[in-house]
Amino acid sequence: MAVILLSGCAHEFNQVYKTSDYDYKYEYAKECFATGKYGNAVTLLSDLIMIQKGTERAQESLYMLAMAQFCDKDYEGAAATFKKYFQTYPNGVYAEMASFYTGQSLYMSTPEPRLDQTPTVSAIAAFQEYMDIYPDGRMKGTALQRLYELQDKLIEKEYLSAKLYYNLGTYFGNCTSGGNNYEACIITAQNALNDYPYSNMREDFSLLIMKSKYELAQMSVESKRMERFQDAEDECYGFINEYPDSKERSTAEKYIEKCKQVTKDAQD
Repeated sequence: MAVILLSGCAHEFNQVYKTSDYDYKYEYAKECFATGKYGNAVTLLSDLIMIQKGTERAQESLYMLAMAQFCDKDYEGAAATFKKYFQTYPNGVYAEMASFYTGQSLYMSTPEPRLDQTPTVSAIAAFQEYMDIYPDGRMKGTALQRLYELQDKLIEKEYLSAKLYYNLGTYFGNCTSGGNNYEACIITAQNALNDYPYSNMREDFSLLIMKSKYELAQMSVESKRMERFQDAEDECYGFINEYPDSKERSTAEKYIEKCKQVTKDAQD
């Protein structure tokens, strides 16, 4: 029975797809969308949007196509179609929601923090554009929340990059060659602190900077050794001042004592 029913449904859809009765095809596409047959709706609407261009149904068909793609989890296709709708009908009935769903589609396709975050940057730009155009839009709250989430993903990406440099240590580099992974860690973490001053990961970045400066001093050539130990000591004091209750305060205090000992030994 199931096979017969499926075969019958497929036959009916093929007939609709091939028909030149575009009114019937349009209504059937709407029925497919309403009943959750998004793949069928996408197929029919993709065919109809060119035919209906310039008609009263053109707007609805294009927006419905974008929503069908979104519901069918074709987020890349949906983002492109929502964007096309907004560019074609900037004052259209569905313009605001098309602008929002451009960002939402990109948001749904963003990768985990370890991977390339180009889609995340695109999603942020799309949500920011929505909020610029519709500062009091009905989806403002959701768009703002999405922006926070996406920014956190970028911050985590930067943290993972900085931590990777720290974990690599002198691998593929050393102090005598003019640079190493500890320096890369320091630069990456400092840039993140400048770019995201209100991040809740400030302490994590600061800790990496402090540890990296100490390790860098440990491995420095003689001509740079004292200067880098002094820099590491200053960083430790700065860390304690900013995070007096940190679980890593004892680490900072330990580094300070070692830095002072190096300075004392050099003076003796």
